[in-house]
Amino acid sequence: MQKWQKVLAIGALGAGAALAFSGRRSLGIASVASGLALLASEYPEAFEAIWDKTPDYVRRASEVFATLSHLAEKFAEETRRRGVLSFDEAV
Repeated sequence: MQKWQKVLAIGALGAGAALAFSGRRSLGIASVASGLALLASEYPEAFEAIWDKTPDYVRRASEVFATLSHLAEKFAEETRRRGVLSFDEAV
């Protein structure tokens, strides 16, 4: 991959991320897609390997999300419990 292609791909990915976070999701997704397409055209074997491992990545991400959700519920429950105890002590 030549330097200008690397710069173009990284620029498209960066611009796409910035646009997506700034609220211009459709334009950001289009920019990210073009950067990924350029990378995929240069490194098809790497993208095929990633595509083959996608189900494992999704499973792991689901496990992490479930763990984080469980922790958030525990924190919310503990906050409610402490709030009730504080209110009872005040009264």
